[in-house]
Amino acid sequence: MTQAQTARPPLPATEDDRPMKQAIWRGFRRRCPNCGKGHLFTGYLKVADVCPACHEDLHHHRADDGPAYLTILIVGHLMAPLLLLVYQAYRPAPIVTIAIFVTGTVALSLLLLPRLKGVIVAIQWSRRMHGFGKGD
Repeated sequence: MTQAQTARPPLPATEDDRPMKQAIWRGFRRRCPNCGKGHLFTGYLKVADVCPACHEDLHHHRADDGPAYLTILIVGHLMAPLLLLVYQAYRPAPIVTIAIFVTGTVALSLLLLPRLKGVIVAIQWSRRMHGFGKGD
């Protein structure tokens, strides 16, 4: 066999060169899924068009309502059983219960929302969805 016969054409880009687990962790930290150094957001929920560190295009994302639904799902599943346990164990006054759980729910929602949006953008980047990876 000659060298030309054994040479293989380059493999197309696959998802394996963009590990999802690493991308999810970077997205949760609100960092660029490609390099992990640049900020993913320019505001609270506004995704940067381009990573300031590695210049990866990030404008392709289509997070839509996914982060909000995930936030509601997680916060609801954490706060509802906690509310039941606190009420059964301590029987606090209704105004105390409202004050504590409204504050906790709002704080947890505000904490999780940008992180879950980062996770969704990172998953889309990792799986080359919605135009991510066309330039590879």
